[in-house]
Amino acid sequence: MIRTLRRAAFEVIAVVFTLLLFVGPLLFVAFMAGKTVPEASDMAFSLPQKQQYLPNITSVVQASDFLLIRAFINSLLLTVFSIVVLMVVSAMAGFVLERRSSRFLSVVNALILVGLMIPPSVMTTIWLLQGLGVYKTLFGLVMVEVSLGFPFAVLLYRAFMVTLPRELDEASMMEGCSGWTLYFKIIFPLLKSVSATIIVLSSVNIFNDFVNPLYFLPGAKNATVQLTLFNFMTRYSTQWNLLFTNVLLLTVPPLVLFLFFNKQIVAGMVAGAVKS
Repeated sequence: MIRTLRRAAFEVIAVVFTLLLFVGPLLFVAFMAGKTVPEASDMAFSLPQKQQYLPNITSVVQASDFLLIRAFINSLLLTVFSIVVLMVVSAMAGFVLERRSSRFLSVVNALILVGLMIPPSVMTTIWLLQGLGVYKTLFGLVMVEVSLGFPFAVLLYRAFMVTLPRELDEASMMEGCSGWTLYFKIIFPLLKSVSATIIVLSSVNIFNDFVNPLYFLPGAKNATVQLTLFNFMTRYSTQWNLLFTNVLLLTVPPLVLFLFFNKQIVAGMVAGAVKS
């Protein structure tokens, strides 16, 4: 009985702590987004005395000649192209690394693990992009995002492919399938759970990326959603109500994505943990 009560008390404390840790900041942003400029300057955790959500949202959307709309389009293009390239390349690499073994592939696998541990160098990356002639272009930033997400995606795909029997490859080859047909028509469709995980996690990371667009895709016309936060921050003052309204608008798409695909995320993360 005492043990049951302790467990129940621990669960209640864990739920309350989780709510304070995750829901609290979200509520603070929501409250601040509906306040006036003087009220928001107090930075108080309280409901707005006079709700200003619609005027604040209108001001944010219209700021800098509708920069937020252009930024959403840029971020959407960046996210979609990066995810498509990342999925195809990572799944192919994971398939080869899991199905074949050689000294060269062992070196490649070690380099992939190193990619998870060593942070990227900004100056070196800019020098490389300039040398390739893709600096300040969407293509160059897509390559940067794919490179950063590649090691994690490969490890997930490779872990899941352990559960796919090699007899499947042999039977397909006996039926006359080529390597490309085997991969795209048989193997890749079986990777839906892992692909859903990579889509959600990588999409949120790329969509919310602030540093890489700032360094590798500068320019007002190339602004992504996170860079629009500069609209309401100046050297001498900050429009906190509009800044938090902007943050609230940027939070909605990733939040909706997580709410709809949370089960797929868990399934993809544990895929391949136990070989059947």
